[in-house]
Amino acid sequence: MALDFTGKTAVVTGGANGIGWAAASALAAGGARVWIFDLDREKPAEAGAKLGGDGAVVDVTSRASLDAAFARCGDIDIVVANAGMAAEHEFLDHPADAWDRTLAVNLTGAFHTVQAAARVMQPRGGSIVLTASTNSFDGEARLTAYNASKAGLLGLIHTAANELGPYGIRVNAVCPGLIRTRLTQRHFDTPAVVKPYFQQIALGRGGEPEEVGNAIAFLASNLASFITGTTLVVDGGQMASKFGTWNEDTAEFYSGRWRRRSS
Repeated sequence: MALDFTGKTAVVTGGANGIGWAAASALAAGGARVWIFDLDREKPAEAGAKLGGDGAVVDVTSRASLDAAFARCGDIDIVVANAGMAAEHEFLDHPADAWDRTLAVNLTGAFHTVQAAARVMQPRGGSIVLTASTNSFDGEARLTAYNASKAGLLGLIHTAANELGPYGIRVNAVCPGLIRTRLTQRHFDTPAVVKPYFQQIALGRGGEPEEVGNAIAFLASNLASFITGTTLVVDGGQMASKFGTWNEDTAEFYSGRWRRRSS
């Protein structure tokens, strides 16, 4: 069954590239008018125009910036709170300013986005989807602030879903694993990194932005009309593979992924 967003207006924060762009593209393909909220350097108006929609320069750490942008959109039906960042530091050397900035964007920015969106949606209902992470559940090294911010999003969706349900507003999250974006491409380009990493993923590879974008579109759609307050893990089975899936006795790593050897 195709996802139909005809007549709906959608907003995607951080929507000019990566997972945000994939989500915006999936929503637009279903007929939604898409607004892309992003930083000035990402040229959100140009990105939105490519999808037949529009864009606004937004810094999610600024409530005034978000409120001004939402005021331009009119009635909205779908919001994807996707804007995020990551900074790698050893735990003992993690700078306070990097911690503050990461939480400001990933967690406080998501709170402002959800609250501002819900106030617009309150009379009509709608769907909000947050981009969390498999790091919402684990403690990957060198990502202290990122892990904490993504774990905090789970508390946000549970509470928001509970309080916004009476208004017909659903709130869910996707939890991607390692996805190929401009921030992670360096990992995908380094076999010494991804070979052991993908060994722990049931499907033997990393993900593509479109695979997460499609999951976001599903949660935003009427096909998910009785789903709220939950997470959809999009990780190729990584969280299910505690002791790893692949080994060189039965498989080989080539073209950037693990595959079973031919018998």
